Amino acid sequence: MAYQTIERGSPNTLDYRIYFKGPQGPVSPFHDIPLFANPENKTFNMVVEVPRWTNAKMEIATKEKLNPIKQDVKKGKLRYVANCFPHKGYIWNYGALPQTWEDPNCKDESTQCMGDNDPIDVCEIGHRVKRRGEVVQVKVLGTLALIDEGETDWKLIAVDVEDPMAKEMDDIQDVEKKFPGLLTATVEWFKIYKMPDGKPPNTFAFNDEAKDREFAHKIIEETHTHWKALINKTVQNTKGLAIANVSVEGSPEKLSAADAQAAVDASPELKPAEKIDSATIDKWYFIDLKNKSVL
Repeated sequence: MAYQTIERGSPNTLDYRIYFKGPQGPVSPFHDIPLFANPENKTFNMVVEVPRWTNAKMEIATKEKLNPIKQDVKKGKLRYVANCFPHKGYIWNYGALPQTWEDPNCKDESTQCMGDNDPIDVCEIGHRVKRRGEVVQVKVLGTLALIDEGETDWKLIAVDVEDPMAKEMDDIQDVEKKFPGLLTATVEWFKIYKMPDGKPPNTFAFNDEAKDREFAHKIIEETHTHWKALINKTVQNTKGLAIANVSVEGSPEKLSAADAQAAVDASPELKPAEKIDSATIDKWYFIDLKNKSVL
């Protein structure tokens, strides 16, 4: 199914939003886009939040009705990830799998840490830079287990099924064969990306090693099960997440198409983008990971 995006508000401001639209009207990228693109082939739909090489930390707004994409905010200001040498912005297309949830009420058996209250994250490693809000069919090759400020934050490694290299990669060991150095760079990126903000380096479970495709599929299934409990409100605590949707039968907050459209119409109309401080966003940071310092 093809999805369109609807921009609202002014880009580079606090009110900018990207809503999603299906054939019948607005949908939630969190709840209405199916997890599986092809269940038999185990391919998944990925919602692209951040195109490769960009810095704006865009994310599905899990606590807003219909869950549009918005830019993360820290201390009242729009958030941009720092350029930690030699990395420029995000080094893959970054996004999430719909209809998944890392439940903060549950301790993960593998990491012994609670979930981070978000859909499961995806690093898409293909050649093409995606569009913000694009829905891409991906093959999941494996996963890393980031421990981000004490919470489990799985990072799936995936490739667009239409990528020229997709047929040559079926599991995590193929990533190093075809894209040597990318997994090492990915671990480093996640360890250091918050250090320019004054935070300590992140850590990974499993001694920084990526787990294979079979393990990753198991984690996806677990987070899909958690999402089912969330959308049906059978979970102990929904943690303030917005579960309005237009397609999940039996969900207590299922909306009509008219109500979904009204939610989009209530947001600010699209206006020209505000200027950004490119000099600050493009700044290099040099990280001494051994001594946990920023130079």
